[in-house]
Amino acid sequence: QVQLVESGGGLVQPGGSLRLSCAASRNIFKINAMGWYRQAPGKQREQVAIIATDGGTEYLDSVKGRFVISRDNAKNTVNLQMNSLKPDDTAVYYCNTVPALEMYWGQGTQVTVSS
Repeated sequence: QVQLVESGGGLVQPGGSLRLSCAASRNIFKINAMGWYRQAPGKQREQVAIIATDGGTEYLDSVKGRFVISRDNAKNTVNLQMNSLKPDDTAVYYCNTVPALEMYWGQGTQVTVSS
């Protein structure tokens, strides 16, 4: 069974940056669109960014111009570069296929933006 493991979260001040990484136990990225999702306390999980198999990307309106999703097929990773972070970006961040599959949800990585 494929496992997805997220890393790179942490505590950062508003305006700061973080780079999240998602590693797969085997390469599923070549055949699936991949996405980063997040869930803030008391809110539903939402899709933040998508990268298609052809490299095309889409973003949640609130992160456009600040977040960049990328994929490294050789390393079996999908990354999310997050810049100009805001307190509203505080959430647990997950990666998954698009559409998401229940069996791929991992532990996620906590991102906290606070002064």
